[in-house]
Amino acid sequence: MTVVTKKVWTDEELMRIKHEGKVELVDGEVKLMTPAGLEQGGICADLLTRLNNYVRRHKLGRVFDSQTGFRPYENLRAPDISFVSKDRLPEGKLPKGFGHLAPDLAVEVLGPEEKISDYDGKVAEYLSWGVRLIWLVDPNTETVTVVRANGEREVLKGNDVLTGEDVVPGFKIKVRKIFE
Repeated sequence: MTVVTKKVWTDEELMRIKHEGKVELVDGEVKLMTPAGLEQGGICADLLTRLNNYVRRHKLGRVFDSQTGFRPYENLRAPDISFVSKDRLPEGKLPKGFGHLAPDLAVEVLGPEEKISDYDGKVAEYLSWGVRLIWLVDPNTETVTVVRANGEREVLKGNDVLTGEDVVPGFKIKVRKIFE
């Protein structure tokens, strides 16, 4: 009988991994993520800019990019875009290490060969962490799948309006604008 043990990674070890792209830790295994393509990166940058400008203007909290790791438990995840409300952030300067809390909003932008179902495991993990709102942005179908804390899903497209609901109150954008 062979016993396989998975490595227990410290934050410091994970921060020292040299890789051109983001890194996630899933069930003891380091996942090296490839850099985004132009379409995916452009959509991320535009949506992050709009969301960040809104959040900063209304002093709601902080928006983080895809290089930001969250590790409320053993796994480390790095959503393409994330938001943490000001009430849940430490006072003053942000810590240098990973977030040992779940984001309130996690956004994932799919790559050219990905489909929504590829994110089922990650969505389940985000929900188990207490993420309150998830947006799965699919450039292939020009849709956004909204996943709420109770697991309810809604697919938005075209002139439908994506909102921050009670997580980022007042934020809204027409779905078609995300893909322009």
